[in-house]
Amino acid sequence: MVLAELEIRHSRAVAPTRRVALGEHWLPTDPAPGFGGILLAGVVAAHVNLVDDETFGELLALVHDLEHGMRIAQPRLRHRFQTDIVGLDRSRHTLRGDGERLTFEFDDHAGPVPQILGAVYAASQVGWSARPAVFGVLRKGLRWVGPIGPDLAEYLVDPTAGRSAPWRTFPTDARWALKILGFALDTDPADQEVRKRFRRLIRDAHPDHGGRSEGAGQRILELTEARRILLGA
Repeated sequence: MVLAELEIRHSRAVAPTRRVALGEHWLPTDPAPGFGGILLAGVVAAHVNLVDDETFGELLALVHDLEHGMRIAQPRLRHRFQTDIVGLDRSRHTLRGDGERLTFEFDDHAGPVPQILGAVYAASQVGWSARPAVFGVLRKGLRWVGPIGPDLAEYLVDPTAGRSAPWRTFPTDARWALKILGFALDTDPADQEVRKRFRRLIRDAHPDHGGRSEGAGQRILELTEARRILLGA
């Protein structure tokens, strides 16, 4: 039984341009994140470990901006997101259910970046009420390391299932988060201060703004996790 479907349109392998668009899709999110959110997170999880650290850092920044409804200047991750699908190849991804068993069917005709971009841009188009839960499960997908099979589906549905890579596991102590964001350990910064500090540090860490390319992905991931801890998001 088909539970969710996503068609991603993208430049052909031989094309000189890098473009991404959304084709036909059915992504139910009720109750959130719904089977649609699970499919989007599965697409991300299936491809995220194929990208390099620099791209991964840029992806984290993009996910943050999309989740908060910010204007996205194009291109991002060296791909231009558009609505026109003329001349673009397609990849179809499906989430199926057999009783309580969920399975993914991925149909890739491009590299990992167009697939990930299609999923995160699709997440940004869900309703505002479902968006926090959908992006929450997307972040879980960003942490996945392992085979793409039933274990992944269980992990995305159940927060106690599955596992993440050791280098993507961080302390949950608020003191660690305060230190990462440069706050004194005896302070209790307001949410607005946390967001402002995060945005400044994330820009400083990004190679496009003078940050070191080596380790940029790890640094941006730490900043993102520290922000999540302090904001309780």
